[in-house]
Amino acid sequence: MQTTTVTIRNKLGLHARPSALLSKTANLYASSVTLSCGARSVDAKSILGLMTMAMPCGTQITVMTEGRDEKEAMRHIVELFEERFGESE
Repeated sequence: MQTTTVTIRNKLGLHARPSALLSKTANLYASSVTLSCGARSVDAKSILGLMTMAMPCGTQITVMTEGRDEKEAMRHIVELFEERFGESE
């Protein structure tokens, strides 16, 4: 299992477009990808689950990956957060 903490840095938070990109990316991997914020956790492969989390800019999230390609999945997911999901702000 791989675990790390990331911060949402894009201005509008985890809205529809970043949620779709995150879900699409998570679904590229066989490993499970889970995001946790406080007491809430969600399967990152579920766009609806991601959107119900309503995570604004500045939110710290724990990312957990588990499975045969967990390291690659984690690297790719963390990259999305670091690059602000391709948004300029």
